[in-house]
Amino acid sequence: MPRQRRQLSKTKTYHIMIRGNQRQNIFLDEEDKTEFIEILKKKKVHQEYLLYAYCLMNNHVHLLLQEDQDELSSIMKKINVSYVYYFNRKYLRIGHLFQDRFKSEAIEKENYLLATISYIHNNPVQAQIVKNPKDYQWSSYNQYVNPEETDFSLIIERTKVLSLFFSNEKRAIRLFIEYHTKPKQEHFLEYPKEEIKNLLNEKETEQLISQYLIQNNLSLKNLREKIYKNTRKELIRKLKEKSNLSTRKIASILRLNANIVQRIK
Repeated sequence: MPRQRRQLSKTKTYHIMIRGNQRQNIFLDEEDKTEFIEILKKKKVHQEYLLYAYCLMNNHVHLLLQEDQDELSSIMKKINVSYVYYFNRKYLRIGHLFQDRFKSEAIEKENYLLATISYIHNNPVQAQIVKNPKDYQWSSYNQYVNPEETDFSLIIERTKVLSLFFSNEKRAIRLFIEYHTKPKQEHFLEYPKEEIKNLLNEKETEQLISQYLIQNNLSLKNLREKIYKNTRKELIRKLKEKSNLSTRKIASILRLNANIVQRIK
């Protein structure tokens, strides 16, 4: 079946989604996410594009950008190639990291631009990672509302977007924050929920295990005891469902025999 031609935007503005090949995680630790943001910054140096919003999830990325001195396909190729080179070199791997073709949606009107920015920033809230977008480090939300305290240099068109809310910056920020709490009627570019399941990396998996053990008043040593067999099964099933770790890695973290983990479905 031939690919559908991309819808071109008269404003040259697009909501972009890229995801890991076969739904795999494209960020395995915080260094990976920092590197991706640095790549976004580097590719803007020569005014190749303008960036309105971004959000990095474990296995996919949202970008809202506008063509400037370069075309969309070229922009995305440069970003993706740079990150894949970094990722493959770091993890000693070869081959594809991203799904072959990124998804794009044309943004024509200012009200839809703002609604899409809100949708992008609220992705971690919808995924139940945080309760408020300000608590998620890997989106551009805090570059709008609290740029002095963000860990990254400003790479978004902050002034332009805030001016759409109000001419006074302080009031514009208040309206921006309020706008992000309101439900939206629009339909946004997205993958089916079952396709964007954000699998936990090793650090996040260890945090989940720690929380689980605390909640059940257990230690790793207890998991090897016969009396806690059902509890152990429940935890292993949870880890297989929620993490991207191999059976061997899960067994190593839990200090269990790999065959025990393998048998639990």
